[in-house]
Amino acid sequence: MKKPLLVVLTGAGMSAESGIATFRDSGGLWDTYPVMDVASHDGFVRNPSLVHEFYNKRRHELVKAKPNSGHLALVELEKFYDVEVITQNVDDLHERAGSASVLHLHGELMKIRSLADPERIYTLEPDNLDTSVESRDPYGDPVRPHIVFFQEAVPNIEPAIGIVERADVLVIIGTSMAVYPAAGLAGYARRGIPVYYIDPNPAPVSDNVTVIRQTATEGLQTLLHILT
Repeated sequence: MKKPLLVVLTGAGMSAESGIATFRDSGGLWDTYPVMDVASHDGFVRNPSLVHEFYNKRRHELVKAKPNSGHLALVELEKFYDVEVITQNVDDLHERAGSASVLHLHGELMKIRSLADPERIYTLEPDNLDTSVESRDPYGDPVRPHIVFFQEAVPNIEPAIGIVERADVLVIIGTSMAVYPAAGLAGYARRGIPVYYIDPNPAPVSDNVTVIRQTATEGLQTLLHILT
């Protein structure tokens, strides 16, 4: 018997309890680093060394982090559902927890890609995390973080829309629902399916959404009781 499709949209709150610094919250990374300097197309063109340095630091933080119980709860749900995770996060904690299907909207921190050919993507090893303007791929071309910068299109948004349109249950976790186009994904869900929103400080949502005012780790334990 085919399992129902559970689609999960995750944001920064999903990884915050693993010690991954958020970007937008008070005290987050944008309070320390001007966003357009380190996470925009123009910023990379203007000062690629600064951008490489910024993401090098993020990688060193990431390899020390571990998936939290919320990540593991999503894996537990795979016993009962086909689970598709669509994440705004650039960390690899969903994969390390064991999630079978993860689509990254905003790129992947542990990967770099060629500036000459965006299809040439390389995964960095934990013992070789740093890149610079001098770094080259096997073809001799310079590289950049495999991150979707501000001012760039989101290549995976169309596949993400297709996944949400097929959802039997939609779960939104730890996101301000303020970053577009990702914030518009929930609007593609079929009318009448159950929608759950887990966040301790949720954004305003429509009446048909069940809001769970808890952190990702707490809220996913609540959700497990509801859905299994």
